[in-house]
Amino acid sequence: MAGGGAVVANDGLPAADYGGRLTLSVLTTCLVAASGGLIFGYDIGISGGVSQMEPFLERFFPHVLARMAAAKRDDYCLYDSQALTAFTSSLYVAGLVASLVASRVTKAVGRQRIMLMGGALFFAGGAITGAAVNIAMLIIGRMLLGFGVGFTNQDSTSATPLFLAEMAPTQWRGSLTAGFQFFLAVGVLTANLVNYATARISWGWRLSLGLAGAPAVIIFLGALFLTDTPSSLVMRGRTDDAPRRSRPRARGERGRGRGAQRHCALR
Repeated sequence: MAGGGAVVANDGLPAADYGGRLTLSVLTTCLVAASGGLIFGYDIGISGGVSQMEPFLERFFPHVLARMAAAKRDDYCLYDSQALTAFTSSLYVAGLVASLVASRVTKAVGRQRIMLMGGALFFAGGAITGAAVNIAMLIIGRMLLGFGVGFTNQDSTSATPLFLAEMAPTQWRGSLTAGFQFFLAVGVLTANLVNYATARISWGWRLSLGLAGAPAVIIFLGALFLTDTPSSLVMRGRTDDAPRRSRPRARGERGRGRGAQRHCALR
C-alpha cells in the first residue's frame, strides 16, 4: 500500500491495534528461532573448504589427492569423484526431499516440535560427520543435516520462518524475520573462517564438520523453553485457552480482554 494510512478491516472500520512490545522474552524467542539460519549457513559454507583439505582427501578420497599432486597446470576437472560429489550434494538432496513434506508435518505437530526435531537432526549430523571413519558416515551425517534444513529452514512454510512471522509483534515483524537471513550470512562467514583456521591441522576437518553441532544445541535447548505459536495451536484444534495464554507471553502484549486476545490469535 503506497503512502501511510490506516489499515481498514472488511467492515470498513479501522483495524484494532492489539499492541505488542519488544521484550526480552520476544527477543530471545526470535533469536533462538533465527539461529536455524546460522546452522543452515554454516552447513552451506563448510563443505567447500573441507573438501579441499589434504588430510580429509587423504583419508576419504586419496585418488582425488593423487590427481591433484600429479596435475601439471591446475586443478580443473580433478574433483570429478562421484563419492566426493555425493558428500557435498547429499545435504541438498535430503533438504529437497524433506521440504516436500515439511509443510504438512509442521502443520500436524506444530512449529516448536519441528524446531526440536531439527535441532536434534543438526546435532546428530554434525556429530556423525565430525567422527566419520568412512564415506558412508560422511554421507549419512550430511543427509541428517539436510533433513534438518528441509524441515526447519528450507522454505516459507517450514518451522523457523513461520515461527518468526507468527511470534513477532506486528511492528517488529520485518526486522525480526530478517534475522534469519542475517544469521544465515553469519553462518557462511563463520564456516569460511573456521575452515581457514583449521586448514593446517591434521584433524581440522573433524573440527570444521563437528562444529555444526554447536548452534544445534542452542536451537534445541532454546526450543524446549519456547511456546508454540497461537496459530499453530488453533490449527491443531487447540481452541481452549492455550492460544490466549501463548500470545501475550511470547509477544510481550499487555493484558487485554479475553475476546480481544481470541480475535487476534490468528493475526
